[in-house]
Amino acid sequence: MKIKFLVPLLALGLGRVLAQPAPYSAAGKTAQVYTTAQNTDQRLSAGQAVPFQPAGQPLETQVCVFVDPSHSFQTLLGIGGALTDASAETFFKLPKPQQQEFMQAYYSPTAGIGYSLARTSIGSCDFSSGSYTYVKDNDKELKTFSVKHDEQYRIPFIKQATAAAGGKLPLYVSPWSPPAWMKDNKNMLRGGKLLPEFRQSWADHYVKFIKAYEQRGLPIWGLTVQNEPMATQKWESCLFTAEEERDYIKQYLGPTLEKGGLGDKKLIAWDHNRDLMYQRASTILDDPEAAKYVWGIGYHWYETWTTSGMLFDSERRVHETYPNTNLMFTEGCIENFNFDQVNDWKLGERYGHSMINDFNAGTVGWTDWNVLLDEKGGPNHVGNFCFAPIIADTRAGKLIYTNCYYYIGHFSKFIRPGARRIASTTNREWLQTTAFQNTDGKVAVVVMNSGDKKQEFQLWIKGQAAAAVSLPHSISTYVVN
Repeated sequence: MKIKFLVPLLALGLGRVLAQPAPYSAAGKTAQVYTTAQNTDQRLSAGQAVPFQPAGQPLETQVCVFVDPSHSFQTLLGIGGALTDASAETFFKLPKPQQQEFMQAYYSPTAGIGYSLARTSIGSCDFSSGSYTYVKDNDKELKTFSVKHDEQYRIPFIKQATAAAGGKLPLYVSPWSPPAWMKDNKNMLRGGKLLPEFRQSWADHYVKFIKAYEQRGLPIWGLTVQNEPMATQKWESCLFTAEEERDYIKQYLGPTLEKGGLGDKKLIAWDHNRDLMYQRASTILDDPEAAKYVWGIGYHWYETWTTSGMLFDSERRVHETYPNTNLMFTEGCIENFNFDQVNDWKLGERYGHSMINDFNAGTVGWTDWNVLLDEKGGPNHVGNFCFAPIIADTRAGKLIYTNCYYYIGHFSKFIRPGARRIASTTNREWLQTTAFQNTDGKVAVVVMNSGDKKQEFQLWIKGQAAAAVSLPHSISTYVVN
């Protein structure tokens, strides 16, 4: 029996002892550094490569960033931004050379920062020039469904971004509100709830939208159930309690996606702030009939409206409790636009602080809000003007790069889809870090200094260290070749 069984194993090569991969070593390697720093002209600027040398036990007096590639965690899906109506309309107001510059700046992995993920809205949101729907009033069977509205600006814009990204740009979609006639307040704005008699129609609406976009050459990777389901906003909004979202997923949306042949689309629940994230996740994921449809929990960073800081522990608790459910940062931007503040350094530091901590908490994808807005922080049909990493001054026909763009670029340019996060930590609280190993083997270590002083430190990897310097209010990426 043993001989008969062993022969086919050997024939398949399964009888061989598989060689273990060699443990990672930085010996003989160098780290190429790229830096963006306040009060300098450095913006993703390449510096001198620093060599690794043997290093023993660090002293407590030695400042270090420790990186350990032998322990890896989540795989990166991508980093990107939202392709909204506002971004699309602003883009087409720019001269052709600036349009080309914009696309290269975001989507080229070499000349730009290599965005690899995108989000867009199902219907209108606040960052549209006005409210609109895809169906006529009281059309419960959705016979009048049409995305013709989006064909003027948004669809061509997304197609250009996809082409600029090399022909592949995973896109997920989010609704802000059902049509007014489907809601109890008879208004797309100011909250309200989906009426029970339209739950199936609304589920069918997601399927119609996804198929309409795919028929126009825009593959849809995933979707969220509802943007900000606990916020009564002055713009398009719709409310779901945790129990209502759970039941809607298991009774309507999940089965309807499967029936429509879209069961492979990644369904993301919550899509709101970190503060109620655990309560929402536990309510949905503790129900097996709902959980089986859910790929991930999406979240935003606007819990700071309460004067709280960013609540990264909420992410950690969700990830610890539901390790097989993905975490996805689905939206963040800096509110209350003021053109005089486009060069404020704190804009980018908020991004760096969030991205480092979000990735360290287990997040697999990170999506900024509008990729582009005009000199007023819009267009926005309810006056909710905000910052974007790139601002188009449509009066002068030029692009303004805030430092948010560069801070995001320290992640998106050097940490590519498929990269695995690896263990990293620092021994000084004013230095923050996260690290990933890319599929080509290169290690990318992001180090952010939010302090007012220059900090020398050792980039320490498994008994090898490279001497490095972190400038005040700076972010650097070290790429270990």
